Amino acid sequence: AKEGLQIIAFAEYELGDFEAALAASERFLRIYPTSEGADGMLYIKGESLLRQVPDVTRDQDVARQALQADQELLDRYPNSQYADEARLNIVAINDQLAGQEMLVGRYYLERREYVAAVNRFRLVVEEYDTTRHVEEALYRLTEAYLAMGLVAEAQTAASVLGNNFPASEWYQRAYNLLGAGGLEPRRGGGNWLNGLFR
Repeated sequence: AKEGLQIIAFAEYELGDFEAALAASERFLRIYPTSEGADGMLYIKGESLLRQVPDVTRDQDVARQALQADQELLDRYPNSQYADEARLNIVAINDQLAGQEMLVGRYYLERREYVAAVNRFRLVVEEYDTTRHVEEALYRLTEAYLAMGLVAEAQTAASVLGNNFPASEWYQRAYNLLGAGGLEPRRGGGNWLNGLFR
């Protein structure tokens, strides 16, 4: 029965029936959680979920489930033949989740709901700091803080951006944005951004 579930899970995945592959892999993991082959079933579970992740405008619950499966695979079986693929998936999923936070943050920024916008951009900077969205998030923080009249925070956000991504087009934009108000990027008082200098 154990091998049969494995065969079904891999076969359904290869056929592109990700729902059936997910069901078979989850059933295996429920019945044989520590059995040989559990790493392969975690892999199929993660991959099947990943293939069902919607674009960033939709709810990302499936992406979070895929991330959980891949992280569990790495935690339990760091030397598995599927570990490298799981690591790549984690990078892609984090990028996806950060992309959704950016989308929502920009939505709030356009509506001048600055506190809500700052919270989204801060999440990207703190939780998804290895993604490609960090540069824009730091620029958007500069923009939002400036709009709120929090000059020191805006200057610090721009300074962190310049410190970590000196050649970034987002840094150039932040520099110009501050410059238009006679300001320049600089490390400010005791705010959360100071911990981001590398």
